[in-house]
Amino acid sequence: MMENEEWDLIIKPKTKWYQLDLTAIWKYRDLLLLLVRRDFVSVYKQTILGPLWFFIQPVITSLTFTFIFSGIANISTDGNPAILFYMSGITLWTYFADCLNKTSSTFIANAGVFGKVYFPRLIVPISVLVSNLIKFSIQFLIFIIVWLYYIINSGNIHPHWNWMWVLPILVIMMAGLGLGSGILISSLTTKYRDLTFLVGFGVQLLMYASSIVLPISTMSPKVKFIMLLNPLTSIIEAFKYIFLGSGFFDLFWLGYGILVMILLLVVSIVTFNKVEKSFMDTV
Repeated sequence: MMENEEWDLIIKPKTKWYQLDLTAIWKYRDLLLLLVRRDFVSVYKQTILGPLWFFIQPVITSLTFTFIFSGIANISTDGNPAILFYMSGITLWTYFADCLNKTSSTFIANAGVFGKVYFPRLIVPISVLVSNLIKFSIQFLIFIIVWLYYIINSGNIHPHWNWMWVLPILVIMMAGLGLGSGILISSLTTKYRDLTFLVGFGVQLLMYASSIVLPISTMSPKVKFIMLLNPLTSIIEAFKYIFLGSGFFDLFWLGYGILVMILLLVVSIVTFNKVEKSFMDTV
């Protein structure tokens, strides 16, 4: 090797648990965009309806919830049209659930690529986050159309326009909680494969503990407090408060949710960083 030779890229092993090297993600931003495109296009590439599923899924889910929980079980919707009430919760929840489900298998699903090519491993779960954000935007547009219909044709919807600026914060919180939970589970599943069987089941249970079906206004103070310990509850309730005029909105509980998100992200990213050095020996 020549003494004056310069290298464009030097790959060094990480020796400390806190060496995250997040700047490398920006250097590989082209790869990130490529993975986002792959994730978005490949999901429905071999389906008959294709991207129409982005529109069909939230509508069918909302109609099912309306028929079962409002029509049959007669569960309260805080005086809101049932389909609008359930769609408001499902829109945000689907983004969180998709991020968690798809990032929770990062190491196992990409073991072949990780073992052959170098790139910052965090790019893969982040690409899932971004591609799901596109899907969320489409489904949020559907919600807005239904929401505007009821605002125009019904006098029962009273949005809190002055709190609309909180919406991006709610989306970021959902993204952070989904990413943190997903990569933490992904890191643990390299040794404990049992977690892969619990993810789908656990996500379904978590949905019913997030006030999507049952508004916390109908709960006793004790149950309400327990529900609010789940940071997703305050996010979904705040979303309903902003757009529907009903729901529970408290800056303290939103601050609590932000704190949980930050702590979860720190712990999960550090764990992810530690596991990626030796995961090929256990996957």
